[in-house]
Amino acid sequence: MAAKNARTLDWREQRRWRALDLKRDGWTHHEIAEALDVTKGAVSQWMTRVVAEGEEALRARPHLGATPKLKPEQLKLLPEFLSHGVEAYGFRGELWTCARVTEVIRREFGVAYHKDHVSRLLKLLRWTPQKPAERAAQRDEAQIAAWREQTWPELKKKRGASGAPRSLSTSRASTCCPAWCAPTLHAA
Repeated sequence: MAAKNARTLDWREQRRWRALDLKRDGWTHHEIAEALDVTKGAVSQWMTRVVAEGEEALRARPHLGATPKLKPEQLKLLPEFLSHGVEAYGFRGELWTCARVTEVIRREFGVAYHKDHVSRLLKLLRWTPQKPAERAAQRDEAQIAAWREQTWPELKKKRGASGAPRSLSTSRASTCCPAWCAPTLHAA
């Protein structure tokens, strides 16, 4: 068994190998189950697999998860479809959202994904478009600069002048239920 354990085994696999060793030593399924703290049915399944498939059946197998709905070739095409722009697919604006990408995948490939999973697919593709920086057409840069230089410093001074944290004066409990905010005396 030393050759089998040359690689790192997970504890479940070790338990299955131990069950096989105990079975070879003449233990019953019930005794093995009791010794390894498993059900008799589990021991029976392990031994049935050993008989049918050999000792390799006791080895741990990776859990691969669900089969991907999109083939790798299709996934590689997705950035090309998205590069045509949002409006090419009938959406308004310039912003790709996961819900919109989900709809494009459904239209192009006939595959339905949840919008949360689409974000994982986009990260996998290293496709992270940024939200466009849009400015209002009536924006006045000179007026904004003046506000930052004159008004904002005054507001900052007023906020710090009272000395009390702002949250005390705006707490819902302090305005609707003054009794909750009143200091309480605890008897010693």
